[in-house]
Amino acid sequence: MKKRVGSTDRVIRIVLTILAVVLAFEAGVSTAWGIVALVVAAILLVTAISGYCPIYSLFRIDTLSIGKRTGSSHRVAH
Repeated sequence: MKKRVGSTDRVIRIVLTILAVVLAFEAGVSTAWGIVALVVAAILLVTAISGYCPIYSLFRIDTLSIGKRTGSSHRVAH
């Protein structure tokens, strides 16, 4: 499993996890919407922590190397 989730992407996923948990408690944890929100929160948290997203692998999306590409393209002219 190749890591494909960059640091900005991870932060966004963690923020969305917090929002989904809040939504789950607002809707009621035992309601259908609450359970769906908790499942979504769990998926977002696991992908943020692991750095691997199966959907990104399927579509060959890689937010991890975005910062590497922009950072390594600077060359000094002599």
